[in-house]
Amino acid sequence: MNCLSFRLTIAATLFVTLSTQSVVDAHEGAHGHSHEHSHEHAEKPFTTRSVSRVLPLATEEDAFHFVIYGDRTSGVPAGLKVLEQAVVDTNLLDPDLVMTVGDLVQGYNESPKWMTEMTEYRDIMEKLKMRWFPVAGNHDVYWRGKGEAPQGQHESNYEEHFGPLWYSFEHKNSGFIVLYSDEGDPVTNEKSFSEGRLQKMSDEQLKFLQQSLELHKDLDHVFVFLHHPRWIGGGYAGGNWDVVHGMLRDAGNVSAVFAGHIHHMRFDGPKDGIAYYALAATGGNLSADIPDAGYLHHLNIVTVRPESVTVAALPVGAVIDPTDFTPEFLAEVDGARKVRPKQVSNDVQLDVDGNGSGVVVYELTNTAPRSIDMTVSFDPASRDWLTSLDHDHFTIESGETKKLEIALSRAANPKSKLTVPRLVFEKEYLGESARISLPPTSMPVSLKLGAVPADYFQATENRCLNVRDGSSALLVRSADLKLPNGPFTLEAWVNPSQVAGDQGIVAKMHSSEFAFFMKEGVPQFSVHLGKRYVSSRSSNVLPTNRWSHLAGVYDGNEVRLYVDGKLVASKPGSGKRTVNRLPLYVGADPGKAGEPTRPFIGKIDEVKISKGELYQANFTPARRSSPSDDTVMLLHFDRKLGPFVLDHSSSALKGTLGANAELVPTR
Repeated sequence: MNCLSFRLTIAATLFVTLSTQSVVDAHEGAHGHSHEHSHEHAEKPFTTRSVSRVLPLATEEDAFHFVIYGDRTSGVPAGLKVLEQAVVDTNLLDPDLVMTVGDLVQGYNESPKWMTEMTEYRDIMEKLKMRWFPVAGNHDVYWRGKGEAPQGQHESNYEEHFGPLWYSFEHKNSGFIVLYSDEGDPVTNEKSFSEGRLQKMSDEQLKFLQQSLELHKDLDHVFVFLHHPRWIGGGYAGGNWDVVHGMLRDAGNVSAVFAGHIHHMRFDGPKDGIAYYALAATGGNLSADIPDAGYLHHLNIVTVRPESVTVAALPVGAVIDPTDFTPEFLAEVDGARKVRPKQVSNDVQLDVDGNGSGVVVYELTNTAPRSIDMTVSFDPASRDWLTSLDHDHFTIESGETKKLEIALSRAANPKSKLTVPRLVFEKEYLGESARISLPPTSMPVSLKLGAVPADYFQATENRCLNVRDGSSALLVRSADLKLPNGPFTLEAWVNPSQVAGDQGIVAKMHSSEFAFFMKEGVPQFSVHLGKRYVSSRSSNVLPTNRWSHLAGVYDGNEVRLYVDGKLVASKPGSGKRTVNRLPLYVGADPGKAGEPTRPFIGKIDEVKISKGELYQANFTPARRSSPSDDTVMLLHFDRKLGPFVLDHSSSALKGTLGANAELVPTR
């Protein structure tokens, strides 16, 4: 292990004592001794072989390495296992030190739970053989609970157990500066990473930054760390990052800035000679599993020499150059991900006795700038169906459209399990330097149902949808959901079994539409109006293993959320709802390609969508809903017809159960 020798330079504006082991020990000089390096060496390698070629020796120069971890939070609890593996990997690499970019604990809670999570994180990180340095992210400082949040929210807890919100130190002629990007508004105690007015660094922190840059002005390199990559714009617009960047630029020796939060790798730079990096995750939630496009668990290793800095990303079994992940490259991959089959005609009908037949026609248009290799196959789980489709392979050039016509048939057989026929579309994007395998799309073929028995809804037992993962959610096609623009009401009974991470309860979102969503157990109702989401959020976490009723109302002037019939939040908002063609999911959130993502974990029942404003004041929710003339969709989940759950409204639509979905008693 390389021993450390560095001097901590905390700005005079800080009054927080570093009591935590992770920072203090390093600063107290516990490892203050250093190796002595001799620059005297032989002119050529020693060998007992007689050869004419002389191998030149490597140049001797001062160099060191440090590692950076990405976000740890917003994922499932298994993210701690990823962090543990990262610690093992880092100890094998043996860098001088480890930096982070924030979001160390799940947070969004009250102090007792926060303390437990802090201890879990520190216990893992203290297994590192080298010193590590924290950075504060929104999960680390945002407070959620009953009553009024303490001033600064979790800032005092963070500084007591992790260290100061901003600080700097020196190591081997390089400076390290940690900034804090969630100061928010200290007057109102608001914190948010999506409102421009809250994205400013205070005069106090800017003064600290200037002092640190002055202290480090004679060093070879300066590295800056913070949680939010404010230079990318978007929700960070309106802040003062231009002022910060100007200070870094004028210092003349700032080599790189590192951040996290967005959970995928991104390289913006160099800007005025400064490299800007965003890390993906080290145990945090990933919105997609595409390592080649920067959606992966990784750590960055930085090699520092007097005249150069090299950054490499290290996932398991690979070394990736993070500068490949430019905005242009990410846009290409994003475009390829959106290439999905569009159904242009379908006359496949299924009778109640199980007999079915028809032809479905799809079109695939490649809107990406490069070619895509496509393989289309029939899902073997749909073996009760016969199809004209073989294992078809073809290439779609940029701008080209391919048409695919598939015949399907099924014989009535009471002994065979009725399934929804599914097609699997596998894609490889032919990038400039590599073939990028994209997640396959498994698409169910929409079936038209014949006549339904009149007593279908007369079930003997109340059941509900049990959601364990994305494949156990229920899908409703966008074309079947006839919800007009204007006021509407969304309702559901929910019974979460765990509340960690982001979970879609009933969702049709993607920069559009509406949803019930749960963030770290806190429910919210969101409607996309104009160019933004208007969201009403509860201040309390939903109880686990207990039924709660959610009602979301958009009345044309505001968005309201009711929990168990009580109004808990409202936000002003008006205009037309932004629509999309993505499916509605019960138990998940649709991804860009319509796939289920961020699944809810628990039970859902009595999902109802109605035209108009159903509730204007507090009410007592009915455990079993009844349809009215304004009901657009009502799903009881009491029984199924093959893979379908039928609607009890006059719309007579159907929902398709995922492969692992099950209906269970509500008790």
